[in-house]
Amino acid sequence: MAKVLVVTSGKGGVGKTTSTAALGAALAQAGQSVVVIDFDVGLRNLDLVMGAERRVVFDLINVVQGVAKLSQALIRDKRLENLWLIPASQTRDKDALTDEGVRRVINELRSKFDWILCDSPAGIERGATLAMRYADEAVIVTNPEVSSVRDSDRIIGMLDSKTAKAERGERVEKHLLVTRYDAARASRGEMLSIDDILEILATPLLGIIPESQDVLRASNVGCPVTLNSTNSAPSRAYMDAVRRLMGETVPMTVPVERKGLMNRLLRRRAA
Repeated sequence: MAKVLVVTSGKGGVGKTTSTAALGAALAQAGQSVVVIDFDVGLRNLDLVMGAERRVVFDLINVVQGVAKLSQALIRDKRLENLWLIPASQTRDKDALTDEGVRRVINELRSKFDWILCDSPAGIERGATLAMRYADEAVIVTNPEVSSVRDSDRIIGMLDSKTAKAERGERVEKHLLVTRYDAARASRGEMLSIDDILEILATPLLGIIPESQDVLRASNVGCPVTLNSTNSAPSRAYMDAVRRLMGETVPMTVPVERKGLMNRLLRRRAA
């Protein structure tokens, strides 16, 4: 029976979709059968990040409304045979999603996969609540900025009140994923430290993804960073995060500011 994991955030632009793709690919690389679902109806970016935009025929709305069968909407990744995608619709709005339709799709997928990753739209509107509705666990993606962390706190409240598990008196297991972390800026007080974030959100830390051009390059070529740049710092951080999701005890590595002559030269060049 699959575990349903929602990847969510209160604020847009924090790297939620790229994280969904990276976590899904990393789970598949670890031998798990995985499906990632794009709940961001009307925008639809997960297929781009995964390089499947030209293969979309049917989407989540088609399945929810009974226009297409689930098997018709599932897109198999060309690089990993155990990774699949259900894209969102680009031409409909979030009102086309229904609670009953989402429940039916999730239940059908539970018997076919080990993991179901729901890429939620940012915020607290209908699309976000339906993406988390049937989740067993949640990854809350946040940047080390006050506004992002504050909005993440609202999402935590929704996970504790708006999900099916919450209505049954159960708890959705929550994990915090900090993205775009820059150790140099954190040391200068230009962004929140990891300790600051954990103190505010009081949620177990799943991973710290450092700020890196590798993530942007991977997204631009339509390939999760764990496949496109396997030895990069973000890739290693995502792989460690997945190992923690699967129950392994993996030491947390906090990125540190680079020291020395080469770092100074790089700074001068960037300036």
